[in-house]
Amino acid sequence: MFIEILISFFLLVGAGFALIGSIGLARLPDFFTRLHGPTKATTLGIGGMLTASLIYFSYYAEGLSLHELLVALFLFMTAPVSAHLIAKAAIHRKEPSRTKVPARFEPQ
Repeated sequence: MFIEILISFFLLVGAGFALIGSIGLARLPDFFTRLHGPTKATTLGIGGMLTASLIYFSYYAEGLSLHELLVALFLFMTAPVSAHLIAKAAIHRKEPSRTKVPARFEPQ
């Protein structure tokens, strides 16, 4: 009974983060702010779902399930790197930003 509740918790948390990341991708105003949706919240959402899968298959199958750990490791390593490369490409292309950037504080 406790395992089912734990699996359900991780599935709901993961689905919530994935939903928030998807809404952020659709609703945020410009490219640079849209980049945060899939790289931050959706990565956490997939991590929650992978945790639920790891618990389920480790509990109901024989032995520890390591496939989910490998997928999570690959996801958490590649998502920040790809977001960084996409942002650098957008800066290189001089992609416009709709958000106001505060002036740099210059000490006198």
